[in-house]
Amino acid sequence: MDAVKGDFSLLRKKGARIYFIGIKGTGMCALAELLQKKGVLVSGSDGDAVFYTDSILKELKIPYHESFDASHIDRSFDMVIYSAAYSFSTNPEMDEAKRLGIPMYKYTDALGAYSAGADSSGITGVHGKTTTTAIAGCIIKGAGLPGEVLAGSEVAGFGGRSTLSLGGDFFVAETCEYRRHFLSFHPQRIILTSVESDHQDYYPEYSDIRDAFVEYGRLLPPGGELIYCADDPGAGEVAEILKKERNDIKFIPYGFSAEGEYKITAYEVKDERIVFTIKGFPGELKLRIPGKHTVLNTVGALALVSSIAEKCGGWNEEKREDVRKALEGFSGIRRRSEILGERAGILFMDDYGHHPTEIKTTLSGLKEFYPKRRLIVSFMSHTYTRTASLLDDFAVSFNGADMVFLHKIYSSAREKYEGGITGITLYEKVKEKMSGNVFYIEEPDDSFDRIKSILRKGDLFITMGAGDNFRLGKKLFDSYSATGVSQ
Repeated sequence: MDAVKGDFSLLRKKGARIYFIGIKGTGMCALAELLQKKGVLVSGSDGDAVFYTDSILKELKIPYHESFDASHIDRSFDMVIYSAAYSFSTNPEMDEAKRLGIPMYKYTDALGAYSAGADSSGITGVHGKTTTTAIAGCIIKGAGLPGEVLAGSEVAGFGGRSTLSLGGDFFVAETCEYRRHFLSFHPQRIILTSVESDHQDYYPEYSDIRDAFVEYGRLLPPGGELIYCADDPGAGEVAEILKKERNDIKFIPYGFSAEGEYKITAYEVKDERIVFTIKGFPGELKLRIPGKHTVLNTVGALALVSSIAEKCGGWNEEKREDVRKALEGFSGIRRRSEILGERAGILFMDDYGHHPTEIKTTLSGLKEFYPKRRLIVSFMSHTYTRTASLLDDFAVSFNGADMVFLHKIYSSAREKYEGGITGITLYEKVKEKMSGNVFYIEEPDDSFDRIKSILRKGDLFITMGAGDNFRLGKKLFDSYSATGVSQ
């Protein structure tokens, strides 16, 4: 892919005026914050719906309009950065900026250009990239390394934000495979967590998405590093393809089946902690977030940060202890096994997992971590194309649950429903595998009374998916007082 041309020095130039169209988006808000810390004068616009980033923008005192209007744009702006959610044909601000000749760049292109100004690392994969990025940031913070981190969700360890700013020497960012957005990035290192079929509206075949990850790996410069999960067949396949092409980059495997420094040599669950060891990092490491997949993400993150640490003098025992404390203190990210709280003896959680593999591994991890709890799931599938393409995989992904409530499919603005697959189709497939423990209620809110009548002390109730059924979990949680009494 050809590099996007433009005066991207403005992204780090004190006093430059940059306007963000769609500034409430997680990535957009995060980039705006990083630019503001460089002295850039940031402003922007978005819709009037309240999002978690509203509070961040207000705390940062970044001005923004809650509407899109051509009058908001004038020639005083040096650059306009816009979200891929908007287009020139429908957004009057984009149209006006184009008419005035103001340089305009998509968010992913601007992020890529920003990465060119530092020693940058990209974290990618079909699953786990957000969590891996968050864990990398917490290790960087715990070890006191000079870096900036941009994750795709709120991270408790980042003060509830998506960014961490501890200096500008290193930049670590979550990079997205959808529509090959990550090809704008300038990586010195890449973590590849997983590769399998997804985003079927853009990558109809597995080979299409696999080849996109290969193309991303080719961006590594001589001496660059591909840190990949040896336990994931797709990630391993991408690494093998690149090994045939590139003998000038380092290949660093991690996982239970890996060879080398980042082989996981021990694993157990004890007292609601995962305790594990790695060949090249002395001593036990502990996590309070469940799942073997979380351990894999952690080891990938540690491999990345260890590479960065080598440029800062390496690890000593004091720094290693800081890393251990940071990992045990890691409390997760928004919508990834996020604990809402416990009331009436019922533990309420929410998780963004919307791919069969994510669902299966998350539920397996929860069962391992909370073996005495009955696991009840509300799931809302996201996109008709994904549901249709992976229907058989979805059918067996809920076997770790004791009870499942399924709802309508949450559609995407990027696809057009043409019939054939519905939430009932998925329900019938899952029911074949789970007998009488599966229920279908079209609208998540309509299942409130039914689920509440079923919940009892000792249960774990989790909402899953990229839809809006997370509101159901919050409503159920709020229906109990802080003392656990039903309201």
